[in-house]
Amino acid sequence: MVRGLISVIVVNWNRRELLRQALASVARQQQAHYELIVVDNGSTDGSVQSIQQEFPQAALIRNTVNRGFCAANNQGIAAASGEFIALLNNDAEADPRWLAALHAVFEDRPDVGMAASKILMASDPRRIDKAGHLIWPDGQNRGRGAGALDVGQFDRVEPALWPDGCAAMYRREMLDQIGGFDEDFFAYADDAELGLRARIAGWQCIYTPFAVVRHHRGATLGVHNSRRLMLIERNRILLAVKLFPASLLWLNGYYFVRRLLAGAAAAARGQGETALFPGVRGKWILLCALLLGNLSALPLLPRMWAKRRAIEAIRKLPAARVKALILQNQISLRELSTQAALP
Repeated sequence: MVRGLISVIVVNWNRRELLRQALASVARQQQAHYELIVVDNGSTDGSVQSIQQEFPQAALIRNTVNRGFCAANNQGIAAASGEFIALLNNDAEADPRWLAALHAVFEDRPDVGMAASKILMASDPRRIDKAGHLIWPDGQNRGRGAGALDVGQFDRVEPALWPDGCAAMYRREMLDQIGGFDEDFFAYADDAELGLRARIAGWQCIYTPFAVVRHHRGATLGVHNSRRLMLIERNRILLAVKLFPASLLWLNGYYFVRRLLAGAAAAARGQGETALFPGVRGKWILLCALLLGNLSALPLLPRMWAKRRAIEAIRKLPAARVKALILQNQISLRELSTQAALP
């Protein structure tokens, strides 16, 4: 491990033009000592050739198939030499001082293992995409402030629940202690699982408004992709079973029903996730994705339960404090139901 070095990992799958913009933004970073690692998940759109020709400084890991966000990032982490690991989505562009601002968060804060960026919408940089994360007590999580006009309400360096994996920095020491991404999640809610696991292990997260990124929302699978919805719904169950305290896990069904009812009310107003799936056919697709997400979680529950027991080896935060942490960072039901779950 090289002290002071930041290993920037970018995972890609068939997003050549967006990837070029993301890597160009990394090349413009100022006052940061970094290495660049790109993990390509079997792209067929010329992404690999573009990396090799335009960004020869990048270490390239090539997969023959799409191994998912979690496995690909774990590959990048394993290959990294840095004291810090920075993740940048292939559909995000970082300001020139993004890395320096995130790195500054860790100075004189040995208990901080994660740093969160101020992520803006690329389509309208006046609006917040994510400024850290919030969570609903059934495991569904959303970006803090998503969709809100940026009027300075998130312009303080302050504690956050965990960072969004779109643009985050992690202390390597923390990842060595608690492990990397859980590959059973494949994609979506993976950053929530890693972040909450880190909090349970006693690590803190700090959000900084000086680390700015612009994100092309929903570019990974597309906003209308039912598989995206299925994975989001499945993974919120896996997250809860693996990491939630028992007193909150038993109430999962109650919070789930409340979320569904709020979502139905939002649908009647043409808001929230349902607005992306118009008409009877769209609502049917949405319902099927929801049901499939819940059903597809079932085969993985025994593995999550085994992992739940293994968490005790790294636990620093007792169950009561984990519950308080979740409830203190709870997203309002209204905000949750009117947002679209875009990654």
